Amino acid sequence: MIREKIRWGILSTGSIAHSFVDDLQYVPDAEVVAVASRDQATADKFADKHNIPKRHATYSALANDPDVDVVYIATPHSMHAENSIMCMQAGKHVLCEKAFCITAKEAERMIAVAGKKQVFLMEALVTRHFPVSHKVLQWIDRGLIGDIRIVQANRCARGHFRPQQRHLNPQLGGGSLLDVGIYVVGFASMVYRRQPRRAVGYGHVGSFGSDEQGATLLEYENGALAVLTFALRTEAVNEAYIYGTKGHIKIPNLFAVPTRALLRVSGEKEVVFEQEINGKGLNYQVHEVHRCLRAGLLESPRMPLDESLQIMRTLDEIRTPWAFKYPNDAQ
Repeated sequence: MIREKIRWGILSTGSIAHSFVDDLQYVPDAEVVAVASRDQATADKFADKHNIPKRHATYSALANDPDVDVVYIATPHSMHAENSIMCMQAGKHVLCEKAFCITAKEAERMIAVAGKKQVFLMEALVTRHFPVSHKVLQWIDRGLIGDIRIVQANRCARGHFRPQQRHLNPQLGGGSLLDVGIYVVGFASMVYRRQPRRAVGYGHVGSFGSDEQGATLLEYENGALAVLTFALRTEAVNEAYIYGTKGHIKIPNLFAVPTRALLRVSGEKEVVFEQEINGKGLNYQVHEVHRCLRAGLLESPRMPLDESLQIMRTLDEIRTPWAFKYPNDAQ
């Protein structure tokens, strides 16, 4: 039975968890009741800052907390599968940060547990849930730009990282592909709505032992393409383009958290759709989780589990030629 307020537990206390809790102020029927860290002092500090009543010193304590309905997984990529499965086995619904996990095999295990336990599971790929994204898909579905032939997208940033940070730490699933490449691969998947026939990837492995930047060319049926770049140590304009036989759509910087889209059909006046977002935009995916739970759905039609699995298979294929392995690859 879904209560008037859906009660959230926050698993891990990193920066994304802080942003997530802050953005829940825009979801009236959400309540954060518990947080977990691997250290009691860290859990207490996070809970004090966000006025959270329950704080746990282990992740398993949160998973087994009877007051929690849904758990938000905010740990590094390498722990997503393990943490999600633990929570689902305890009967909790799960929203797992992107990338969904490290490998397609892990994704298969996660999805199998969700089905067995009959709990909701969704990857937190925020781009899917914004009004601008919905409008873009409506334009595509109406055939306004014709048949889609090419998708182009960049998601790059110039960061300065220390070895112990997760961003470029291969032991934690760090690197540009899983951290930001997921946005461009996920965007192509959203537009084409199917797995590519072939994925060719190129990546530069830096001094941390992980990929600092990369690019991929995805090939679909009938010659359709996606040309995608991603980086953690390179500045770029993070725009996306969808080119069709009748026109194209542009989503300006930052396409992954879009507030504006431009529709340009040959011979017609440009159409602009704009919609500002609340906070950092993490609340839109929470609205989707709540909508699905109240409708009795165990997965989101906007971010279905089969698509998360397909994306992981594509990410596996993209990184196959690269000269590094994640510890999870052996599992």
